[in-house]
Order: sequence, then structure tokens, then C-alpha cells
Amino acid sequence: MTAPTRHIRIRQALLSAAVLCLCGPASAMESPGGTASSKSTLEDLLKVQKTVQDMLPQVKPAIINIQLRGGTASGVIVSSDGLIMTAAHVSEEPGKDLRIYLADGKMVWAVSLGLDKTTDAALAKMKDQSHPWPFVPILRDTAQVVAGQWCVALGHPGGLDRKRGLVLRVGKVVKQTANSLQSDCVLMGGDSGGPLLNLRGEVIGIHSQIWQARDQNMHVSMAPFLRSWDQLKGSQVIKVWGTGSGGYLGAATELDAQGKVAVLEVISGSPAEKGGLKVGDLIVAVNGAQMADQDKFAEAIRSRAAGDLITLKIQRSTALRTLEVKLGTRPKEDES
Repeated sequence: MTAPTRHIRIRQALLSAAVLCLCGPASAMESPGGTASSKSTLEDLLKVQKTVQDMLPQVKPAIINIQLRGGTASGVIVSSDGLIMTAAHVSEEPGKDLRIYLADGKMVWAVSLGLDKTTDAALAKMKDQSHPWPFVPILRDTAQVVAGQWCVALGHPGGLDRKRGLVLRVGKVVKQTANSLQSDCVLMGGDSGGPLLNLRGEVIGIHSQIWQARDQNMHVSMAPFLRSWDQLKGSQVIKVWGTGSGGYLGAATELDAQGKVAVLEVISGSPAEKGGLKVGDLIVAVNGAQMADQDKFAEAIRSRAAGDLITLKIQRSTALRTLEVKLGTRPKEDES
């Protein structure tokens, strides 16, 4: 493919979110805030195009094709020791041998680890530990993902095709829920388990439900993975939502009449109490991300692991204060 032809095809993908097959390279720097205006100019699109072109060679080696019992799916390597993120409906259960095809066509073996059946999140791991694996970093702060921001879907629909190359689609995030993202990226059979990236080249989602209409598709967000990371690495099967290892704050909150996240209760002995949070405080921000939504605040806590140190910006009466809280392990009977 010549350079002019490649540029034309990339521009078409940016303008229409159609399928774009790039056989050549491409990497990613996200614009400040990670968002994109609903009215994108040609200049904006050209900047996104350049970012995507720069991103691809960095992430391409970590995007894999998974073959299992005659079926085909995708996945992404997210650590140098070969941890793989994919969808639970791809691996189905722990301990399965997975035939992996790398971008260069080489076949290697991996084994499925744990999975979360309630959210479709799953981990696997490369069997070969004799060398470091290329990997794509994951976005740990899920509050950074917002509707309207640019995103990039990667995968091997139909299986690995070296002549065609990795299939790349550019679109936008449509909606975020507690455990999932919805995008307008066009996905097809075989994309399941592949990554959705932001323009910094970080994994923000894993392809899960592919709609027949193919215009709006669902992805597992990073929240279920981060919440249950230790369980998934330990080959556990999660069947009830909320039983993962997500950080525990120990405070009950609600959205007040002014649209602010207000603290209703602080549990005795909890990380919230130890960190100085009090009833009546208003949560302004978590790690610098503004909290004007109850669900976003709950997700900002659940998406972090026990032991993580978070910074809470709060309003107490008329004064603004900053608290540092070390999240604990969530009690089984309490999912706040």
C-alpha cells in the first residue's frame, strides 16, 4: 500500500468510523482532557489521524488473535510477563490452553486464568516466560473516560490475516456505565476480546457484545478488571457482581439537591474515617477528577484496588480541604 493511499483510507475511517485495515505502522497521544468536540474540524481530524498513525506500531505487537476449538477471537497483552486481557465468553473457564497468533504470524500458547461472568472480563497468560512480551498499558483511572472522547478499536475479525493486517477503527465513546463502555466503533465477529484504546494508547475497554447493527458496540471497562485483578490472576470465577478486590472506602453518599456528592455516613473504623472524612462533607474530586455524579464517584472508588492511596478534594462548610485515604479491602457484606 502506498503512503498516499494509506492516508486516504485513514481519513475515510476518521470521517465515517468505517473499518480501516492498516498494514503499516501507527501510536497515540491523547488531547488534553481526552475528549473530542462534537463538531470536529478537518484540522481536528487530521490531528487524530496523525496520532493514530503514530500509535499503531507501538501497540500492534501486543494485539493477538486467539484460536480455541475452531473459533476465533482477539486479545491484548498488558504486561511484560504476558498477561492477556480478553472477554470471559472467549476463554469460558480457567485452565484452558489457548492457541495464540502474534502479529507476525508466530503461534504460541497461553492458558486461561480467571473470569468474571457478570461483566465478561477475563485474563489469560502466555506460557513462555523466557523473554519479556510487548504490551499495551491499561488506564487505571476509569473516571478519565467520558462520552464524546475519541477511541480506537483493534482486533482480528475473522482471524489473523497477515495480508490484510490488523483491523483498526476510529470512533467515539457513546456512554459509560459502572462496568462497560459503549462506542460507535464498527466491530465484527472475531473482534471479541480485543482492546478499545484512548488516543494515548492505553486500554480503556475490551470488546464484549457486538450488535448485529454494528453501529454501537459494548466493551468491558477497566473497572471489573481492576476491581477483581487478584481474583482473575488467581484463576477464580466471579459469578456475583461486586465480589472482586476493588478498594473499599466505607462511606455512604448521595447526590444532594445542588447536584453534589454528599457524605451521609462514615463507617466506624473504615478507611474513610481514618482518612478524616466526615458526615456532611461534599466530594469535589477524586485524584483530580471532578465528581458531579454519584455513579462516577462510586466507580472511581471501585475501580481502584485495596491498598491504593487516593486524594479526595472535599468541601466542608465553606472551606475546601484535601484528604489522603488508603483504600481497604471491601467487606463481603458491604459493597459501598
